[in-house]
Amino acid sequence: MHWPQPEGEHHGRTVMGVTGRDKVAFAREQRRQATPAETQLWLALRRQALGAKFRRQHPIGDCVLDFYCKEQRLAIEVDGAIHKGQAEYDEWRDKQLSECGIRTVRFTDTDVLEDLPKVLAAIKAALRHTG
Repeated sequence: MHWPQPEGEHHGRTVMGVTGRDKVAFAREQRRQATPAETQLWLALRRQALGAKFRRQHPIGDCVLDFYCKEQRLAIEVDGAIHKGQAEYDEWRDKQLSECGIRTVRFTDTDVLEDLPKVLAAIKAALRHTG
């Protein structure tokens, strides 16, 4: 799946021009470079405490999703400071995912680091919402 990129500059974790095994290698590298917030959220999600299996740094199309629940077609994104300057790109990316039937829920690094229980409750609510 290849999506035409929006106009302007963006800095997301995209894998434009990368295919096959290189895409997997890119995702593995992103796992090794996880932010503290991504690491904290992964420690909570990987235990399947919310009753769902998540993948970390999962490539889909031209993107690498921070966390992805295949069964629920739910992407969880943890946005750091870089996202403040790329809101238009993030909206475009979420729209592309939505057109593929993937819902996206976004949290800031601060949300995760300062109120993880609230973040987990929001993810649990998103998992219950199947429409």
